[in-house]
Amino acid sequence: MKKGINIWSFRRGLSAREYIQMAKDAGYGGIEFGLDETGIVGLDSRDEDIRELKRIAEGEGIETPSLATGLYWRYPFTSSDRDIREKAKSIARRQLDLAALLGADTILVVPGLVGADFIPEGEITEYDVAYDLALEALVELKDYAEEVKVNIGLENVWNKFLLSPLEMRDFVDRIDSPYVGVYFDVGNVVSTGYPEHWIKILGKRIKKVHFKDFRVSVGNINGFVDLLSGDVNYPAVMEQFRKVGYDDYVIAEMGVYKNYPDQTIYTTSIAMDRILGL
Repeated sequence: MKKGINIWSFRRGLSAREYIQMAKDAGYGGIEFGLDETGIVGLDSRDEDIRELKRIAEGEGIETPSLATGLYWRYPFTSSDRDIREKAKSIARRQLDLAALLGADTILVVPGLVGADFIPEGEITEYDVAYDLALEALVELKDYAEEVKVNIGLENVWNKFLLSPLEMRDFVDRIDSPYVGVYFDVGNVVSTGYPEHWIKILGKRIKKVHFKDFRVSVGNINGFVDLLSGDVNYPAVMEQFRKVGYDDYVIAEMGVYKNYPDQTIYTTSIAMDRILGL
């Protein structure tokens, strides 16, 4: 497997080159950038700027295997507002285009939400309505993903939606495209299940992987902790990855330390080496 780090694991305010160089210095093979309204990779980014970002990474020997975004929390496919749903689809198309320019083969997509406890003012959508709206959007988007040859990876997140590996598997299979699969987040399922079960059931549908750890005794968003200090059974997780034949990137998505924030990157790299047997 290949070891990567997500851009949200770094302190803010660095240049693209500084992020890339720090990832290289810490021993990662790849860095996952995030799409936002504006920024290093933004909806307003020029294509030539993204090509330059790819050149910088390649010059440092760093890959850009995937492109994440948090925009789908603001613009969900499952909104009752048609304009927001159309905005979500336009974001996905732009994300696919930018990923292709970066040389990334997968984008991270939140498939929609019934609700989210950490967005108390957010809309609550009836589960069956959310399912139908999300499915409709992703069936529409699969053709574009196939055209640009970039995978849509649906992430399992705290969205009160697609809550079991069986449901996620069947949802992906209903979309019916080799370019739509799962961006599996190991830590996000620990509060309600076992990631090794998800890996077994999802199998070849897994396009990319996020590494996190979670302490069940905390039970809320504050339960995300350093790798190997939570309740993820990483030996079992790795055994299942081997069984299903997953050998692509595992990308750490970590919170940033309050003090000495750069240390997050290095501590995480050491833990990943232990998990991966490097």
